[in-house]
Amino acid sequence: ISKSLEDAKVPLLDNFASTVRSSDGQDVDDQDQYLARRLWIESKKLWHIVGPSIFSRMASYSMFVITQASAGHLGNLELAGISIATNVIIGFDFGLLRSWIVLFVCCVLLLPLYLCASLFLKLLGQPPEVAELSGLVAMWMIPLHFSFAFQFPLQRFLQSQMKAGVIAWVSLLALVVHLIVSWLFVYKLKLGVVGTAATLNFSWWVLTMSVSDD
Repeated sequence: ISKSLEDAKVPLLDNFASTVRSSDGQDVDDQDQYLARRLWIESKKLWHIVGPSIFSRMASYSMFVITQASAGHLGNLELAGISIATNVIIGFDFGLLRSWIVLFVCCVLLLPLYLCASLFLKLLGQPPEVAELSGLVAMWMIPLHFSFAFQFPLQRFLQSQMKAGVIAWVSLLALVVHLIVSWLFVYKLKLGVVGTAATLNFSWWVLTMSVSDD
């Protein structure tokens, strides 16, 4: 009789929602929750590294934007000179720097690009006054040029040591310093386009020295 009662309690239909399993034996619902949790954990770890690096790059390029904006208040000629020097010459230089192994030697080899910038720009068809001013700014950008050889390897080293947050904080410090120095050199001391170039040199070396101290 007891056996008959137990058989009567057996459901006629199985609960398929609770018995659907994957090929490895796990419930599908549990597997989905596990996958979502893993994705969340991996995303947090990824943004822990990538987030500070993104902020560092944004802060670094913001320095160039601030410098160009400061030069724009001086006049159209000054804006053209600083734009060509920072975008064309330095952009070409940075691309070559990344493709070389010995960065400091590469900086030395690329010095003629800065020393003869006026001549190169005239050959490319730039107006003489713009070429001369861009050449002057390029000469003042040589310290910035050499800072690349130290800063980018240091940033990669800190990233490999899981210290990307240090890069973000140092970049924020350098950005604040650049804002203050740009206001001082351009608006208070009236140093002109040379002052804008000097502020960029100063701020990037503050960034480089701060990263090296860490």
